[in-house]
This record gives sequence, structure tokens and C-alpha cells, in this order.
Amino acid sequence: MILRDVTLIDGDEKWRGAIQYDPETGSITDVGDPSRDAEDEPVVSLPGRTVMPGLVDAHVHFSLSGEASVEDVVGMSDAELALVEARNARRTLEAGVTGVRAMGARDVDPELKRAVERGDVPGPRMVANCRSVTVTGGHGHHLGREIDGPWDARRAVREQLKRGADFVKFMTTGGVTTPGTEPDAVAVTDEELEAIVDEAHRRGVHAATHAHGAEGAKAAARAGVDTVEHGTFLDDEAIDLLLERDVTLVPTLSAPYHIVRNLDAATEESARKTRSVYERHIESFRAAVEAGVRVAGGTDAGTPFNAHGANAAEVAFMAEYGMTPLSAIRAMTETAAAAVGLEGSGTLEPGTHADLLVIDGDPAEDLTRLNDPAAVIKGGEVVAGALPDRE
Repeated sequence: MILRDVTLIDGDEKWRGAIQYDPETGSITDVGDPSRDAEDEPVVSLPGRTVMPGLVDAHVHFSLSGEASVEDVVGMSDAELALVEARNARRTLEAGVTGVRAMGARDVDPELKRAVERGDVPGPRMVANCRSVTVTGGHGHHLGREIDGPWDARRAVREQLKRGADFVKFMTTGGVTTPGTEPDAVAVTDEELEAIVDEAHRRGVHAATHAHGAEGAKAAARAGVDTVEHGTFLDDEAIDLLLERDVTLVPTLSAPYHIVRNLDAATEESARKTRSVYERHIESFRAAVEAGVRVAGGTDAGTPFNAHGANAAEVAFMAEYGMTPLSAIRAMTETAAAAVGLEGSGTLEPGTHADLLVIDGDPAEDLTRLNDPAAVIKGGEVVAGALPDRE
């Protein structure tokens, strides 16, 4: 299949051309000149449209669906939770997100990943966690694995990997949505941090940490964490450490944005915490971008009022608060895929997955065009929208 007469976006580059992929193997075979057609190859002309890699969301919660409180989900059975996750995965894929890192709830995410890989349910390619590691009573304890002490922390990591986790997520600080925890307070000890990260790396997986406060981000960076999620209160020292230790920031700008615009419906505690962090979060993100910190796009989709299927808005937020449009697109395609370990995703390179978006117009000129792709292609198959008839 050849899509020609299109604008192509890959990484920080944009040009006119054509792209060829094999629907049988599901991979890209060539990216070349628009006048070059392969013999006997189906061709679709798409003037005025853009082809780019499918989005990769580095931080989603398929177990959550934008409820005002996580308490609404805690009482669900595993079967109910699995159905919710399958629904949210489908919505995410149809919106143009062809790859995700699912941040875990009980042990459902790896099961969903396997179901998607088998073709039993529609969804994006997944890197999946089981339960997030948190201190007793810490952020996310409702659906996580509580720990006390460094040896218990190591055991928790081993348990998650035994159950099929592709990576380890842990909570360095408190959070907005968990009552009784504060976003800028460090919850774990240095010994627990070092045990979690060391055990993850010893077993060949990456470690991601929820960290709002600067002290938490610094402690996690010193321990060797791979990605910092949120980074709401980063100071100069924290930013320097992220650069020095080659840590990727996943800012999740969508999360506080949606709570701020729904304060009347939010829980009293979530509203209070979000009022105090929203503007500071934007300032923190801008400072990190200006300093050259590597940024991967992630939405925190599923958190209060943060719906699955609206993921592309994160690209516009990153551009609004300090990145160029093309660098924001790259953050939520190539960079996100590399950060979470989704090999073969996020680029238009020959040999990679034919996970593509067809966009009306040029999204680099208007990022809101990403919100409604004309066609979503995963593995060479149109899974949402449609392509015009072949020539």
C-alpha cells in the first residue's frame, strides 16, 4: 500500500512525499519520493493530508475513567475492572494512540496487553505494569502494593515481575487524588528508593516514579530512576539532576488541567491540592524544556475528568508551554516510544510498525487537528476512520 501526495512528519522533520507499507507484515517498507510507485501496488492519493506515526502515550490508567475519586473504582471486581480497561483501550486506539505505557492496577494490565496482542480486543500496543509500589497508606495504595522497608521493596518488585509486569512504577511522593497524602512530601526512604530501582534494573526493566515535589524527583534521580512522572515542583537542582542522570520527564500536563476546569465536581481535597500545583506545574515544565531535559508525552488519562480518547491534547499543552509544535509531536511519538521501551513504534522508518495517523491538513500548523484523525492505522490495518478509495 502506498499513500502518496502527503505531508510526512517524523521526529523534528516535515516534508512532502509518500509512504509504503505492507498490510500483511504490518510494517513500513519505504518512505520515498511521491512519484515513485511500486509495480502492482495499491496507491491512495491524499493531497492536503499529513501522515505521521501514531501517538504514544507514556502514562495512562486504563483502570480509571475520569471519575472524581478513585474510591469509585476500588470496589470493582477484577472482571469488572478488565471490562473497563478493554473499553478504555479501544477508545484510546480509535483516537490515534497506537502505543501506551499502562501504569497498573492490581494485575489487570498485563492480561489486557496479552488480549490485545492476541487480537481478542482492540487496543494500542502496550507496556504494562501490575501494581504500583507505594508505602503503606501512600499515594495509590488502593490499587497498589504497599511496602515497609527496603527488603519489602525488593520483594514487591519481584512480585510484579513474576506476575508479568514489563516495568516497575513506584510512588516517591504523595499525590493529588489520594486522601491523606501531600504532592510535595517525600514518602519513601532513600534505602527503599535504591532497593526498588536497583531490583528493577537487575532484572532488566525500567523504573518509573510518580514524583510531584522537587525533593522527591531529586531523590529518585540520585537512585537511578529512568522516568519521572509529573515533576510538578522541579527546582534548578532537580532539573540539573535530571540532565546529569539522563532521566526522562513525563509531565502529564493534562491531569491538572482537567481538574482545574472541574473544581466544582472534584473532591474537596483534590481541588485544594490542584489549586496549589497548577501554575507551578507549568512553570516547572517550561524550566525543564528550556534547560534541555528530555520530555516524553504522557497524559495520566483516567485521572479525574481526564478522559481516554482525548490524549492528543497533551501535544498542544506541551507546545503551548514551551515546546515547538514539531518537538511536541516528537515527544509523544518517537521519544515516548523510546522512553517506555516500545520498539518499532513512534517513527516512519522502514522496518518499523505501520502504526500511522492520517490527518486532515497540517497538524504542525494546528495541533488541534490531532484530536480527530481521518484514519488510524495499526500494523497496516485501518482501525478507525477510513482511507479514500484506491486509484
